[in-house]
Amino acid sequence: MSRATLVLTSDVIRARALAWVSKAPPETRIEFKAPKRTIPQNARLWAMLTDIASQLTWHGVRLTADDWKLVFLDALKAELRLVPNIHGTGFVNLGRSSSDLSKAEFGDLMEIIEAFGAEHGVVFHSSALEQEGMRA
Repeated sequence: MSRATLVLTSDVIRARALAWVSKAPPETRIEFKAPKRTIPQNARLWAMLTDIASQLTWHGVRLTADDWKLVFLDALKAELRLVPNIHGTGFVNLGRSSSDLSKAEFGDLMEIIEAFGAEHGVVFHSSALEQEGMRA
């Protein structure tokens, strides 16, 4: 086995994890990570980003939902790390990927987006506002 991931959602899967650990060869690396975002959280995020992208310009530039995601990820991380690109014509932001966020961090990201949207008059559509069970 070169790589495998289990999400501990039941006793059966927990037992499978224990069996794998007991049979793993020496020097096998095992990682434990916080739960990732849920499917409803992901759907809500993209609905919110689409609403913002369709309603706002940023410093005179119309950004895509993907662009806005990077803006908000940067706000969540609150740390700027830039390096020159390989051609010397610009910079690369060494930011964080949303796939690395835990459910709690993902909830924090959506709160930043909601606050920004409220400050800038964004009207979120109902699919973006369905909040039960999507934050944590």
